Amino acid sequence: MAFEFRKYFHVLKEAGIEFANDNGTKLSASLAYYTIFSIGPLLLVVISVSSIFYKRADITTKILDQVSALVGTTGADQIRTMLDNTKTQGNTTLFSIIGIVVLIFGATGIFTEIQSSINYIWSIKAKPKKGWLKYITDRLLSFSLIIGSGFLMLVTLLINLLMDILSDHLQRILGDANIILLKGLNIGLLFVVVTFLFAVIYKVLPDAVIKWKDALVGAAFTGVLFLIGKFLIGYYLGASKSISTYGAAASLILLLSWVYYSSIILYFGAEFTKVYALRLGSGITVYDTAVYIVKREAKEHPEVKHPHM
Repeated sequence: MAFEFRKYFHVLKEAGIEFANDNGTKLSASLAYYTIFSIGPLLLVVISVSSIFYKRADITTKILDQVSALVGTTGADQIRTMLDNTKTQGNTTLFSIIGIVVLIFGATGIFTEIQSSINYIWSIKAKPKKGWLKYITDRLLSFSLIIGSGFLMLVTLLINLLMDILSDHLQRILGDANIILLKGLNIGLLFVVVTFLFAVIYKVLPDAVIKWKDALVGAAFTGVLFLIGKFLIGYYLGASKSISTYGAAASLILLLSWVYYSSIILYFGAEFTKVYALRLGSGITVYDTAVYIVKREAKEHPEVKHPHM
């Protein structure tokens, strides 16, 4: 038991060192920047996909409720404004087509940025050949993840609906204890959803092959960090008075801060997944369209050529 704990502790320690060496906070800041421009189109596409099977208004309300629980009402209001401003407007067919293309391009920006960063964290780089084909493939992959997120949202809504029905029956039997049980079920549901989402990100997005078992272990670890971070970040942002000094931009700063801290969790989880797969798992191999990169320090620029003496 103690030996197993030491192994995981060393994995955690090495992941922390690798995160610092890879400038994980800088990568997180970059993702937060991209998210501000992509989150509106992303949520709008997810809502559109989910609304094929469920009421659009209910899905929108559910998403805004989740955002409000994470970053407060001001952050939710900012998301609502983004959704309203992102909706495609105009009556001409050409304008609508252009709007949809721009919408999809913006929505996939988050996932392509995550892919690039995880590739770097895992010391992987896509080959420059057939750059346009790779670019289109990455965008299609990102869009497929968005479609999957829409179905995941639908499944979550259906599960919540079943939990509401179950709650009515449990209320008659358990009374006030029903509240504690439902909170536990909600936390468990959130953990399963985010763990599955992280596992798909670590398994599908990078230009590498990693076993599902290794991806799930890393995703479960990241899911635990996300739940802990959800509480701590929410408490900090709610208690911090420095946000209010930004005035009208406070809601945007609040949302940006939450995305930044969540990105740190995502990328630290990627470091943990990499180290776990290499040290305790089945390893990581690159696709034929990618190569490994070597990160090392040098006292001079590698392209400097000394004259022959």
